[in-house]
Amino acid sequence: MGAFAIPVHLIFDLLAALSAGLMTWAVWAWRLSDLPRNPLQPGNEGYFAALTAGILIGSYALGTGNLWLSGIPALGRSIEGALAGGILAVEIYKARHGIRGSTGLLFVPTFATLVVVGRIGCALAGLDDQTYGLPTALPWGHDFGDGIPRHPVAIYESLAMAGFLAASLVAFARRSRFFLAHGFHLMVAFYAAQRFVWEFFKPYAALLGPLNLFHLTSLGLFAYAAVMLSRRPK
Repeated sequence: MGAFAIPVHLIFDLLAALSAGLMTWAVWAWRLSDLPRNPLQPGNEGYFAALTAGILIGSYALGTGNLWLSGIPALGRSIEGALAGGILAVEIYKARHGIRGSTGLLFVPTFATLVVVGRIGCALAGLDDQTYGLPTALPWGHDFGDGIPRHPVAIYESLAMAGFLAASLVAFARRSRFFLAHGFHLMVAFYAAQRFVWEFFKPYAALLGPLNLFHLTSLGLFAYAAVMLSRRPK
């Protein structure tokens, strides 16, 4: 396509951000405009500053750390790292400002849509993206550019989160009391569980037995969600 060709991953990153923004706005206008803990209310600049910092630090720290542990000295990003970093930063912010209860419901459609669309870009980016799976003889194995059919783990993740997004829209439509109180925690638990499974299909370096850095992060996220889900809504 010439010297000015736009990388496919960048195209899908932009498409994911646009899609997530539109989905978030649509769900907010449809079901969440009266949300008692609305992060979009004026005066929450500190909340968003903490969230943004956590997302950026977590994304690059986990993505780069995993590549280096796998013998690839490159800068990387990770959507799971962004999620973990954002959660940690917001929980610290909430503790310092005496904020109780979940403030993440608005971000359920945001995160789910980012994963659904963004992971398609990962799959199309080929081997350079470092998100390809292990070799497989299954009929849906995909050649990412080295002539070897591999597990399309990015597509597995995209489909899993598409299923969760659909279920969450049903819960929003029904105004499920439990989902309105714990929808973010349910999303974190589901994301961590499915991500933990898919990591067994990736060639990343192991840290603890067969578990890699993302396995361990997934366990941490699932534990966080389990603790939060055990609490009564406030």
